[in-house]
Amino acid sequence: MSAFLVIDDANAPALGDIRQAGPGDLVYIRPAACSRKDFPKYWEAAGVALTRGALVSVMYREES
Repeated sequence: MSAFLVIDDANAPALGDIRQAGPGDLVYIRPAACSRKDFPKYWEAAGVALTRGALVSVMYREES
């Protein structure tokens, strides 16, 4: 299964969905996500996804 998960200031998937991401899944973190009050939880979940084999990309200059 392949998932495309995007985290930003207004929208984000469930933390469990991010933690379950693995090989073939993509997790994108937009710069605006840093303004979320719960961002540390999403950052940790992205780390779990990364160790499970998901591609995690922190976007810097990309347009929304």
